[in-house]
Amino acid sequence: MQLKKFLPILEWLPTYKTENLKGDLSAGLTVGVMLIPQGMAYAMIAGLPPIYGLYASTIPLILYAIFGTSRQLAVGPVAMVSLLTATGIGALAQGGTETYIMLAITLALFVGLIQFLLGAFRLGFLVNFLSHPVISGFTSAAALIIGLSQLKHLLGVKLERSHYIHEILLDAVSRIGEVNLATLIIGMLGIALIMSVKRINKAIPGPLLAVIFGILAVWGLGLTEQGVKIVGEVPGGLPSFAIPDLSMHNFSTLLPIALAIALVSFMESIAVAKAIQAKHKNYKVDANQELIGLGIANIGGSFFQSYPVTGGFSRTAVNDQAGAKTGLAAIISAVLIALTLLFLTGLFYYLPNAILASVIMVAVFGLIDIKEAVHLWHADRSDFWMLIATFAGTLALGIEQGILIGVVLSIAIIIFRTTMPHFAVLGKIPGKPHYKNITRFDNLEVREDALIMRFDARLYFANVNYFKEKIESEIARKGDKLKLFILDANSINGMDSSGMHALEEIVGLCREAGVEFNMASVKGPVRDILVKGGLDEKIGEANFFMRIQHAIDNFDEKDKQRYERYVLQTNE
Repeated sequence: MQLKKFLPILEWLPTYKTENLKGDLSAGLTVGVMLIPQGMAYAMIAGLPPIYGLYASTIPLILYAIFGTSRQLAVGPVAMVSLLTATGIGALAQGGTETYIMLAITLALFVGLIQFLLGAFRLGFLVNFLSHPVISGFTSAAALIIGLSQLKHLLGVKLERSHYIHEILLDAVSRIGEVNLATLIIGMLGIALIMSVKRINKAIPGPLLAVIFGILAVWGLGLTEQGVKIVGEVPGGLPSFAIPDLSMHNFSTLLPIALAIALVSFMESIAVAKAIQAKHKNYKVDANQELIGLGIANIGGSFFQSYPVTGGFSRTAVNDQAGAKTGLAAIISAVLIALTLLFLTGLFYYLPNAILASVIMVAVFGLIDIKEAVHLWHADRSDFWMLIATFAGTLALGIEQGILIGVVLSIAIIIFRTTMPHFAVLGKIPGKPHYKNITRFDNLEVREDALIMRFDARLYFANVNYFKEKIESEIARKGDKLKLFILDANSINGMDSSGMHALEEIVGLCREAGVEFNMASVKGPVRDILVKGGLDEKIGEANFFMRIQHAIDNFDEKDKQRYERYVLQTNE
């Protein structure tokens, strides 16, 4: 059982059904055909020669099929990771040089090691610190940067390398008179062809059709003589085995960008893996094993000249639509890429850079999520502004800073929401023993001599001051008429030592004011904490109740007995 957990391929390979072969073969060939132009295009984003996109589409796919838990996830080069690679290494070396290539391959090793260790130590939950609005804002901004970075290839002009869209646009406008018309026409036709095919059927490899069109147009019309830039000689053969440069200098230099890529790429991958798995009930996606699978894919790939890879949205969707049932589809895709490297690289000589730019632009502009921003504007304004802040920060400050902004905003919103959680004063529904928030329901019965409050969060050091302030404020507002305070603990799932001290202070405050303190609906784990801390004795066993109404009834009964004793003493 443990071996199957570490090698998920053993879950499906020994019991492989022949009826799945048709779907796996169809999906494997379709995704493989997509990967050829996409891999080459994304390598260009990463600042690498196109062939390295194909290298990254072989060994990592096979390794993920062995160690990954998703049976439809299509691993390989993706736009976001390619841009992060270029951003991180661009400051260290000139794009396309031997040093640059070596750093990109070493980066894949470091990314893989980080992901593997996160998975091995069961730390997959760390990605929860990046909220969906932050991811959406960052992805949309990065998509704009990636897309506009291809303007130089689409227009056929030399633009200064930049990760700031205002610099790219200003440079492009200043060189508008230098635009190569033939290059622009080929690029625009490539975009139109890919988008048209996508509308007809997403399973049809539009990028490959655009590649074929571009090659035939350049070759048939002799457009190289008109200044159309082409890929040129693409080296053939499978990637050779080589050990990445593991120097301490490279490790310390690449660590920040490796950590960013490891987390961002995993989030992209796990999001699409879970979305696809929801349609397939015959297996489960394990986040920690996914980290291990992606980590091993990157580690193994780095020894065969691969730069960082992850699961891609568009290819995974196509893989699923084309009928993929198991990881065999990914292995078939890798075999197709290997055959291309062995025998077909010569066919890409006349491939225009403008076509690769069109492939990138169509892919990344589809990541700009306007619908999410509109939805959040109506549903949650705080999340909307968090999305906008991340989006604007990434555009204004750059990719790496955008990630940092996203992480800081996510952590800040977590801290804010846990330090100031929801607090409710409760009133009784007339005629029923149920209590609701008085600010959300009308016509509730609210007694002057009783205060009932519900705290909707774990009580710990970060929110104890807010907890005390809220209770003290409400007790003061009630004034001298208050005789009973009930803390509804139904939503308190845990408590640390600071929480116990705060609760003890509230108990003392109530007793000093002559107010009876009760707790209702205390959960077992919280009760255990109170017992271990000795706070249950200070509160008093008789002051714990299963329901709020039980506490009210008990107070009324004691009040009635007190009144009867008072009357009896008066008569005597």
